[in-house]
Amino acid sequence: MEITGNIWKYGDHVDTDVIIPARYLNTFDPKVLAAHCMEDLDPEFASRVRPGDFLVGGWNFGCGSSREHAPLAIKACGIRVVIAAGFARIFYRNAINVGLPVLEIGKCAEEIKSCRSLRVNMATGTISDVHTARCWHARPLPGFIRDIAAAGGLIAYVKGGGLDEKNCGYSR
Repeated sequence: MEITGNIWKYGDHVDTDVIIPARYLNTFDPKVLAAHCMEDLDPEFASRVRPGDFLVGGWNFGCGSSREHAPLAIKACGIRVVIAAGFARIFYRNAINVGLPVLEIGKCAEEIKSCRSLRVNMATGTISDVHTARCWHARPLPGFIRDIAAAGGLIAYVKGGGLDEKNCGYSR
């Protein structure tokens, strides 16, 4: 599946407290989370981001407190994929759990930050600049993780019958 969108660029060590400030952790309402996403770092983000956009970050994206609210807020804004040099592991896992695809691209993230629009092929991990056709390659997400994202998150995936004895490594 290929998706195209504009990008929002941020640096290294963007922590979960900046993604969604702690004062909004009393709700899981996606509309509220979206309205306040990134507001302490970029006050105009929530009003300017559009469904289908990408968020590009540096190293250790999503560091800090472990909270599902951070990837939920990003997803609720309409961000389709977060691309970063590297992710804090708990953010990476929480993003997958809520159905927000994440791609690690290493040092190429700096080059990608110079782009305005990207095309991303989730199956191959290919990321290309829409205007110059320059390409980068991230390790693609395994098929079952893409399936989790397509289902809307891990809970929806499991409820839809996505995990069973055949594909989860479980045996009696």
